[in-house]
Amino acid sequence: MDNYTSLCNSAPLVMVEFYASWCPHCRHMMPIVAQVRELVGTNAAIYQFDIDENEATASEADVEGIPTFIIYRDGKAVWRYSGEIDGNILLQKLESFMN
Repeated sequence: MDNYTSLCNSAPLVMVEFYASWCPHCRHMMPIVAQVRELVGTNAAIYQFDIDENEATASEADVEGIPTFIIYRDGKAVWRYSGEIDGNILLQKLESFMN
């Protein structure tokens, strides 16, 4: 939990995506997440975890489906969504938590 907790506190605004390489919905979201990362720049930190390689971390975050997106503001989870999501909606969600 220490590493994940410190990661969630590594910036004022952090988005984490849990995915799996074999998941078609996750593969569909990859270029969308890359674009969102580019658009938010340094305003938010974005991390991606493959659940097969990070089972303990996914378990700590109570991930039950993939892809799962969690936004943390000042270390606290403020938004969570599982499944494919439109890139504009994802970007708007992140921007809504920016100062």
